[in-house]
Amino acid sequence: MNAVTTSPAPDVDVVLPCLNEAAALPWVLARVPAGWRALVVDNGSTDGSADLARSLGATVVTEPRRGFGAACHAGLTAATADVVCFCDCDASLDPGLLAPFVREIRAGACDLVLGRRRPQARGAWPVHARAGNLALARMLRRRTGLRLHDLGPLRAARRERLLSLGLTDRRSGYPLQMVVRAADAGWRVTEHDVPYLPRTGASKVTGTWRGTWQAVRDMRRVLAEPPAVHPGAGEGGGVR
Repeated sequence: MNAVTTSPAPDVDVVLPCLNEAAALPWVLARVPAGWRALVVDNGSTDGSADLARSLGATVVTEPRRGFGAACHAGLTAATADVVCFCDCDASLDPGLLAPFVREIRAGACDLVLGRRRPQARGAWPVHARAGNLALARMLRRRTGLRLHDLGPLRAARRERLLSLGLTDRRSGYPLQMVVRAADAGWRVTEHDVPYLPRTGASKVTGTWRGTWQAVRDMRRVLAEPPAVHPGAGEGGGVR
């Protein structure tokens, strides 16, 4: 496995929102590609996640405001690399899978690359979470025309262009708002299959029906936003 770098000029920044993920951190950080910087955004952990992440060579960003979007955006604003990636910190996704995403971004083949989760074991993706994701993908298609199958957390794009989207959601709607506003701006969006593993520990969002549908409610609010054109549009939108 590659060691995590704390170089002041990383090739890529990987934002890892973290809330009590001490059990998963060693596995996740060991898989961050060499030359990349892991930005672990501590969102109020009480299990020593922040100290453990530092000891493993990650850069820790503190975001006291609770919320998945709050943690992701704190990582984005703390990033300095040209390309920024996002990955869950629960060992359900291998950050090493982001390497081809980054190559695609740098080659100018697309503007936003997403990972389409493919469960590798029974229980890796609960039925209620899949149902919520499917419903959102259909609503996204109606809203933007993007024929995506998943709104998963594994993704890559250029930092300055992400900031230009003016993302405002700080809860569960953040990943969806990123895709919606990218579509409004004419970005080229693509998705690739990625293996999805059983997470370490309990999910803070999709561990229950209630959590899942609260997330769906947040995302429905995002989908209700009026279409807008943002700076940094790509050369023709759509899914490739």
